[in-house]
Amino acid sequence: MIAHQGKCHCGAVHFEFDAPADIDVTECNCSMCDMTGYEHVFVPQENLRFFTGEDQLTEYRFNTGQAVHMFCRTCGIKPLYRPRSHPEAWSVSLRCVSPGTLTVRKRIAFDGRDWEGNIEGLRAETDAGSSVGNAARKL
Repeated sequence: MIAHQGKCHCGAVHFEFDAPADIDVTECNCSMCDMTGYEHVFVPQENLRFFTGEDQLTEYRFNTGQAVHMFCRTCGIKPLYRPRSHPEAWSVSLRCVSPGTLTVRKRIAFDGRDWEGNIEGLRAETDAGSSVGNAARKL
């Protein structure tokens, strides 16, 4: 496990998380991820720390209201959020992670358009083989 840093576009939200250097990334085709190009890196809650800007995040919820999408109040970027799929974890946007510390080991395709029909398969794959698999198993 090593520390990786991430931030929003303007830098108001700046955080760090612990994960291996080689990670799995989940690519979802739900309406939100498809429109924004979001690539998920699941991080157990205890492995993420904010340097600045946690108070600069604003929430957006839709559909079931369980996923807590968090956007920077200044630049509008969603660097991370609380996913419905892994409610005790964070989903960090791969695109918001500072370059140089992560290598994508595997890309996991998730059909989020049929979330209910596919979520158990995603949970099994990310819990068993993800970059944070051992820590995420408890989710």
